[in-house]
Amino acid sequence: MTMDKRAVIADDESIIRLDLKEILEGDGYLVVGEAARGDDALEMIKKLEPDLALLDVKMPGLDGVEVARQLKGSNTVVVLLTAFSQRTLIESARDAGVVAYLVKPFRSSEILPKLAAILNPAAHEPAHVAEVRHIDDKIETREIVQRAKEQLMLERGLDEPAAFEVIQQSAMRGRTRMRDIAQQILKGEFVG
Repeated sequence: MTMDKRAVIADDESIIRLDLKEILEGDGYLVVGEAARGDDALEMIKKLEPDLALLDVKMPGLDGVEVARQLKGSNTVVVLLTAFSQRTLIESARDAGVVAYLVKPFRSSEILPKLAAILNPAAHEPAHVAEVRHIDDKIETREIVQRAKEQLMLERGLDEPAAFEVIQQSAMRGRTRMRDIAQQILKGEFVG
């Protein structure tokens, strides 16, 4: 149980704010503020100085990355909520001081251990490092598969679902990962 950790939640979808509030309060967090807009969230965080700010990437006013950038150097730990996984977004978020990402849709069984690791790094460092590495690996895999699909679409005149199926079926037949097949396609070594 995390006692006395204060949090601000910012997401333009009220149902997501409600879900997060329930999850956090159920684990002993004190939700001191909620916002639907990035500019409102920034003002609230500067005023309330919470331990944790959960910020949606896409919000009216300011986006989550810009709010994080303006909070850089403060004592508030910033975690982004995102349904997106573009590498450029992640790099700009990291530069802005974002410490982690929660990919939507999320479950409390995923969120709470991750937040505990972020807020108490000494107690959880190895798991946190592994978790970040795992997320980065998943994002990189998506990007590699996407590039391979695009290459198949160009070379073979396939639509996206057909290109995806070629990669998926080849991986299943070869009992390997889709990422490995995608890398073969990108290197020009794929014969499937």
